[in-house]
Amino acid sequence: MISHWQFCGNYCTLVIRSCPQTVPNIHRKDEIMKEQLYTIPLNDAVNAGDECPFCFIERSVEQDLLDFVLGSGSSYMEADIREMTDKAGFCRQHFQKMFDYGNTLGNAWILKTHYQKVIGEMKKEFARFKPAKASLKDKLKKAAESNPIAAWVREKESSCYICQHFADTYARYMDTFFYLWNQDEAFCRKIKEGKGFCLHHFGDLCQAADAKLSNKAKEEFYSTMFSLMESNMNRLSEDVAWMVEKFDYRNKDADWKNSKDAIQRGMQKLKGGYPADGPYTMSK
Repeated sequence: MISHWQFCGNYCTLVIRSCPQTVPNIHRKDEIMKEQLYTIPLNDAVNAGDECPFCFIERSVEQDLLDFVLGSGSSYMEADIREMTDKAGFCRQHFQKMFDYGNTLGNAWILKTHYQKVIGEMKKEFARFKPAKASLKDKLKKAAESNPIAAWVREKESSCYICQHFADTYARYMDTFFYLWNQDEAFCRKIKEGKGFCLHHFGDLCQAADAKLSNKAKEEFYSTMFSLMESNMNRLSEDVAWMVEKFDYRNKDADWKNSKDAIQRGMQKLKGGYPADGPYTMSK
């Protein structure tokens, strides 16, 4: 029996290759492991009492990915991993987070071979490039055909190893949410009694609901979610409004209520993320 560790989402899972007669049992265990892989952290996120459980998941998964790319496991030294990072590259946001993470050698290794990949592609693009001949009409309309070098650069900018892996993991968490919503009464109760979602992830949730719920289930889901979101948006609005009132000298001795951290929570509710978080850095 041969085993190896595989990164996925918030966990490293043990993948087992076995002899044929043990495969059915192994497959069943694998299915249980996959279910737990997403249900446990999703329940943890809901239990955290955050303004948005998907923001909680997003931060956790992104930090795991940074650890995987640059952490003590030194995946950047493995040729197959760096082949993938060379091809996908990283977006501006994640390059910044990788720099903040603090692994100078790891970043240097990743950049070294990524540069070799990009320069090789760039030379090929330059070799086959021919300036487009725009007509006077095109110039007047500013509608000349797309520049192939610009298109190649845009393709590079839209590709990111961390973003791609997060998107795959996020889709599985969205599937898990609706699995639990349909199967787990305790989970549904916690969602209904919770703080709702940020608008960014709420939009994703509504988009997914159309594909994953029956017509009857959609009616109940949207009725519940709209009420939940409205009440929690009003709660945040009131917290922010009271913070403003606290700056009135007449309220200097009044209780802060829930408004002390209303700015970061209010920003999170509207756009997602954690505005008050500092950089995530490598564990020493």
